[in-house]
Amino acid sequence: MKPKDRLMSAEVRLEAKDSVTEETPKPEDGFWDWELISSYSRAQAVADGVLINITKLASEAGFRYPVAMTSAAWHDCVRVDSADGVHDETGRLWDVLNMLSFAIKGNRESSVIHFCVAVADAHERVTEVRLKCICGPGDTAEPVLTIMLPEED
Repeated sequence: MKPKDRLMSAEVRLEAKDSVTEETPKPEDGFWDWELISSYSRAQAVADGVLINITKLASEAGFRYPVAMTSAAWHDCVRVDSADGVHDETGRLWDVLNMLSFAIKGNRESSVIHFCVAVADAHERVTEVRLKCICGPGDTAEPVLTIMLPEED
């Protein structure tokens, strides 16, 4: 390669780099400005019944953060049919919280904890229900726990 060719290739690379730099958005260009279209707070989800606030019982069980459970997870693990005269929802919720507590103690490094709860029906048939708990920010960025089914977000 001749010295002049090397110079030409260096100029081409420099020009290509400059053109990329010019197209990169800058904060003053308004690239970072955006409008929030909608939001759905945790408080709204509790008010709508999408989340069930279980903080009171969770604090009695030793949890320091607010805890909520999705209605789907509640339905699969805690809800008791009216015909079931053997089980109660408070006892089932204690089971969920205890299993979560054990799972957290076994894995303190992750913000997502997977665990299982054994749920018996009125005929004492036991079903294993898989759950996950996510520790994330609440409405004011405080840490909160949300228990849900594995396929939920």
